[in-house]
Amino acid sequence: MGRAFEFRKARKMKRWGKMAITFTRIGKEISMAVKEGGPDPDNNSRLRMAMKNAKSENMPKDRVDAAIKKASDKDSSNYEEVLYEAKGPYGLSLMIETATDNINRTVANMRAILNRNGGELGTSGSQEFNFERKCIFKVNLGELGLEDAELELIDCGLEEIEQVEDETLVYTAFNDYGNMQKGLENLTIEIDSVDIERIPHNALDLNDAQKEEANALIEKLEEDEDVQNIFHNAEL
Repeated sequence: MGRAFEFRKARKMKRWGKMAITFTRIGKEISMAVKEGGPDPDNNSRLRMAMKNAKSENMPKDRVDAAIKKASDKDSSNYEEVLYEAKGPYGLSLMIETATDNINRTVANMRAILNRNGGELGTSGSQEFNFERKCIFKVNLGELGLEDAELELIDCGLEEIEQVEDETLVYTAFNDYGNMQKGLENLTIEIDSVDIERIPHNALDLNDAQKEEANALIEKLEEDEDVQNIFHNAEL
């Protein structure tokens, strides 16, 4: 089934939870994008992508506009992106992406949740080697065929392109994110959304009882307001 199958399987390992949590997380991404590059999406590629992701999740436009306006206020919160690496039970490897305005609170929460659920916080680099970072663009090719798009995008870092039901998915290495985004836009290929994934090199096979424990830990972490994304190496 090739690498594309592995990418799509990995997508299922990342879960957003309830809609309210999803909107909060997208709102933080919008805020960080505005703080980084300004409120004009035409001149801010990160904001453009955050807005497209908001649209793909059916986030109301007025909430998107409100998030941009709020982030433009110099007195608004500044969120810092912090990555935590952790171990869970039975060899579970975790990469926890957070956006926080209080690092001390966030690290204390992460440590407490992990310790109560059979895990422990690791040092930087302790788990990252278990994952490969990839970008997955969901696009609308319009009248451009799949083979033609593939030829056009190879120089932009294309690793694979596939059609899955009504979705066209474009895969590239994380380091080629900007090149691919620019290449798609230059070809006037509409980008519906983009996911930045941490793909595990090897999947951890757990029995049913172990899966239940791993799920319980992941769900507790997902409930924390500072957590943006969680990636792991388990088949759940």
